[in-house]
Amino acid sequence: MIQNLFKIKPLSDELLLSKFQKTHNLDFLGQLYERYMHLVYGVCLKYLKNRDEAQDAVMAVFEKISKELKDKEVNEFKPWLYVVAKNYCLMHLRKEQSLKKHASEFEKSELLFMENEDAMHLNNNEWEPEAMDARLKECLEKLREQQRSCIELFYFKELCYKEISENLDLDIKKVKSYIQNGKRNLKNCIESKA
Repeated sequence: MIQNLFKIKPLSDELLLSKFQKTHNLDFLGQLYERYMHLVYGVCLKYLKNRDEAQDAVMAVFEKISKELKDKEVNEFKPWLYVVAKNYCLMHLRKEQSLKKHASEFEKSELLFMENEDAMHLNNNEWEPEAMDARLKECLEKLREQQRSCIELFYFKELCYKEISENLDLDIKKVKSYIQNGKRNLKNCIESKA
């Protein structure tokens, strides 16, 4: 009988939430959140299908509710928390999909600029190296200044697109275009002298 007198009854969800909203003391919210952390983890694991991401999401949801609950009226904490966790996961997945889509689109656009077709390369084994060098120099001089500068920096100085863009103060798409068009013009010029 005496033991029952000393048992401390845990505070209700409503009381912990009320205390947090009045004091903004995270200890109260932490106590409340701890009761339902397993629920949040289960929801996040269900949607994200990755334990590490689900654990990270549990922490992110806590940060999110610690800001939202300061001035938001919530009647029943547990169902509200479930919805917040679910929405967080859905937004996370949507953001991931968007990033993957943008990465895929970027890769496709990069492939358009890759010059790997045989038509873009000089493949004439009949030319002597000295004759080829002379033709190349002559044809390089005939290129427009921007094309020539980009070709020289890319092939002779071995700079990447970004470095060329910065050196010549050009948009990176322009650099790629100048290199691609310059290669085509060089090939046409050299072959016309064959």
